[in-house]
Amino acid sequence: MRDILNCFIPLPRVFLSPEIDSAERRFEWCKIASKDLQAYLIKQAWAHNFGLSNNAEGNVIGKMFGILVVSTEQNEIGYISAFSGKLAGSNQHARFVPPVFDALTENSFLNIGMTELASINNEIAMLEQNASENSEELEFLKSERRDHSIALQQKLFENYSFLNQAGNELNLIEIFQNAGYKNPPSGAGECAGPKLLQFDFQKKLKPLALAEYWWGLAPKAETWKHGEVYPSCKEKCEPILNHMLTGLDDLIFLI
Repeated sequence: MRDILNCFIPLPRVFLSPEIDSAERRFEWCKIASKDLQAYLIKQAWAHNFGLSNNAEGNVIGKMFGILVVSTEQNEIGYISAFSGKLAGSNQHARFVPPVFDALTENSFLNIGMTELASINNEIAMLEQNASENSEELEFLKSERRDHSIALQQKLFENYSFLNQAGNELNLIEIFQNAGYKNPPSGAGECAGPKLLQFDFQKKLKPLALAEYWWGLAPKAETWKHGEVYPSCKEKCEPILNHMLTGLDDLIFLI
């Protein structure tokens, strides 16, 4: 199974068929999958400080992880895993599904656009040393920076496209406008749940149960607890998941 899907890990053979898929059974699958992934996390030495070790360097940044229990066309049951955002400065790690859209690739439009923004910021900083003498140029550059930033964010949203089980695909702008939002929030599409379902639909797997949990210490303003299971966030994930789960009645979410 590992040869077919790099991040697909078989579960114990006691689970013989996805046809035996009561809520209690799916809950047990999630517990086994989560325990297996957490054992893997404990052994890792990423350059990422979860706040769980006194020897770790850098700012403490806890992370939301997710597991999706799935079955194949051959009725083999396993799970795939994901993390929200970036981990140790990258969004590509072994045993985890890839991002829906990888904006960190070399010479991507995002990297080029961010370099251009940095250049504009440097020009503004220099002119602000004599702001009274450069007021018109400053106003022009700030307007250019705003327009450039908005266009870059818009292009990023357009490149995040999500499937549902029927194979229908919508990008973030379409999804959030359909849900009554003016624009998607920053960071939409980078959470674990949508990543897992996107990979699942691309690989023609059957999703059985999803669980997301917090790993590490939480920021002071948040109340997430290490190892606790949490529902998918409403602000960034709910419109995306509503689209992705259209026509899918039997997925169990743990809350």
